[in-house]
Amino acid sequence: MQSRITPSNLQSFNNDLVKNLEHLRDQREAIEVEINKEECRKDDLQQQIHELTDQLERVKQSLTKKYTVRNEYDRLIQDTETAYQKIVESSQTLLELLQRESQAIASHSGRGICPSTDFGSHV
Repeated sequence: MQSRITPSNLQSFNNDLVKNLEHLRDQREAIEVEINKEECRKDDLQQQIHELTDQLERVKQSLTKKYTVRNEYDRLIQDTETAYQKIVESSQTLLELLQRESQAIASHSGRGICPSTDFGSHV
């Protein structure tokens, strides 16, 4: 059994169709608003990423330069410590030689070492 299409039925279908279309348009508009908000948020995030990437690159370059300078300081400190150690060793050797020579001179002349020539007491 088929139902008859009456003008009132047709009007009711038409009203339902218009209401459904309006509801779909409202939903579409709500989604459009959400899309626009998220697009703006995405753009902001991309800008922040770009800025942070630039900052990161500058920090990396600065660190590279500072690592190089630090390594130069390390090398200079090591070279200075090595040279200073050689100076200390040479000074000790010189002091020992001076003491031996002073003792040799004193023993040849028959005199003991006087306190003013006892160089070892200062080290």
